[in-house]
Amino acid sequence: MTVCLLLLSAVALTAAVPVPRALTRAAWAEREPVVALWVWQCLVATVLLCCLTALVLGAAAVFHTVRAQVFAPAPPAVTEAYDLSAAPVWAAVLTLLLACGAAWTGAMLARELVEARRRRGLTRAHLRERAPDLPAARGPLLVLEDEYPDARWLPGHPPQLVVTTGALHRLTALQLDAVLAHERGHARAHHDWLLHLSTALATGFPRIPLFAHFCDQTHRLVELAADDAASRRCGHLTTALALIELNQHRGVLSCDSSRRLLGERVDRLLAPPPRLGRRRRALTTTVAALVPLLPLLITFAPGLTALA
Repeated sequence: MTVCLLLLSAVALTAAVPVPRALTRAAWAEREPVVALWVWQCLVATVLLCCLTALVLGAAAVFHTVRAQVFAPAPPAVTEAYDLSAAPVWAAVLTLLLACGAAWTGAMLARELVEARRRRGLTRAHLRERAPDLPAARGPLLVLEDEYPDARWLPGHPPQLVVTTGALHRLTALQLDAVLAHERGHARAHHDWLLHLSTALATGFPRIPLFAHFCDQTHRLVELAADDAASRRCGHLTTALALIELNQHRGVLSCDSSRRLLGERVDRLLAPPPRLGRRRRALTTTVAALVPLLPLLITFAPGLTALA
């Protein structure tokens, strides 16, 4: 059991500190934002699984009741292989820290979901006040009378696409199609759930590099992925022009840090980088999917060895 905890701790620390720092500097992520999002999710899943399995093993070693429940269906040889009776003091301290971390993670996730639901409720109530007599106010598409050009997808049940008349006047028909394809790309990939998860983890553990980088990169990569969805349908130039028209009043090409992502998106659309080869995409996706199995392999290895 001690070896398992040490290995799980080593894997979690490696995945939480040096790997995300290297991943943020990887140039291929901009070329394949969907694959990069998948890699980030697998990396986060690896750390969370390391913590969860270490918590279960530590609790089984410290508390006899937990041990009886976890190893109830296992034969005696499997229980003996983990050597749970000889738990060091540091294992009890680690278990306590992991339990507090799990409770804090659950609280942050619950808080983020409650806040997101409250914001959606306020936004929908505001829309109903602005368009109380329109049947479209409750439909999948709502056009608002507003000179401010804007288009956004509101998640929820049912999801709703809101477009202002300012956007309709400023955009051509093809550019409007690109904007709609961009927002549908967000909705189809459920980017809102990914943003909620990354925000909750970064809020709860701001000093852990993995969660901080995961939040920053998720907000960036979901926009790049939606841009790619729009450009595949309407073309890169049309999507870039639509992005400029919608954000021209915000200074899309300025050097301000809050506008930098918009400038990067426009540059990327005007000069699209080449995609990775199909074989490399498949290899990266497969390797990333196998990484979260490592903590499970470490956890079950003593039991499988005993059975063998």
